[in-house]
Amino acid sequence: MTLMAAALAPIIGICGYASAATPLAETQQPVAITFEMVANGQAARCGKPLGALGSDARRATLRDARFYVQDVALIDADGIRTPITLTANDWQNEQVALLDFEDATGACVGGTPDTNMLVSGTVPAGRYTGLAFTVGVPSPLNHTSTELEGAPLDILAMGWSWQAGRKFIKVEIDPEGGVVKADGSRSASWYVHLGSTGCTGNPVTDATISCLRSNRIPLVMDPFDPANQRIELDLAALFQTSRISEDSQGAVGCMSAPDDPECDTIFRQLGLTLDEDAPVKPGRSPIFRVRPKQ
Repeated sequence: MTLMAAALAPIIGICGYASAATPLAETQQPVAITFEMVANGQAARCGKPLGALGSDARRATLRDARFYVQDVALIDADGIRTPITLTANDWQNEQVALLDFEDATGACVGGTPDTNMLVSGTVPAGRYTGLAFTVGVPSPLNHTSTELEGAPLDILAMGWSWQAGRKFIKVEIDPEGGVVKADGSRSASWYVHLGSTGCTGNPVTDATISCLRSNRIPLVMDPFDPANQRIELDLAALFQTSRISEDSQGAVGCMSAPDDPECDTIFRQLGLTLDEDAPVKPGRSPIFRVRPKQ
């Protein structure tokens, strides 16, 4: 599941045009969207210090860092969205892509050696000014078996058996000194697992699955130029209002439970609410931003 630089060489500018006489097969232009995960202005990587995180300013290291995206589209000057036809490979199928920033080194021992920071595909040739995507997995694909699905939905570590779905975001960090739990015991890690909750129905029996809270994050980045810009997920912003050295109750950190006190601050930073199945400001999230490629 390695990235092939040679495969990206033919990618052309996003502002290309197609002649009316050009055959249909030649009116498609390649596009590649670059993602990055950062902490305190630096790339977040396994085995490297992340700097101080959280409202308690604890130094931390990375344990896991992955998330899914769906409904990836480019936006033109009229606001019309054109879906990107994703190129099927080890990291994406036609509907969903996995971004993976851990490399199984350091504390990321449960991960995979290969990483992926790219969503690639094709769009009809034209002028585009922005990008739209949703953090999540489409509902029909979400509630499927990791053993039966192909890439990128075959990752057991991204499965969420107790909610019969996938973790849309899996970010785990190890704060220096650990995490003190309510009973006085300690956990090495503070977890952020985002996924749909309140789900009913059994996928094994082909029953319809419905969830009270889908917890997907729709995002719009406009303007956005994929040739010169990238999308960053900022861990400093994610943990900005959370005390990562302690946990008051429930699962350590936030695993999307609506009654978990730690989820209140995390969900605000994600741009979601625990009370309603809707984003706080549609199209925006405090942890995602556009930055120049480096």
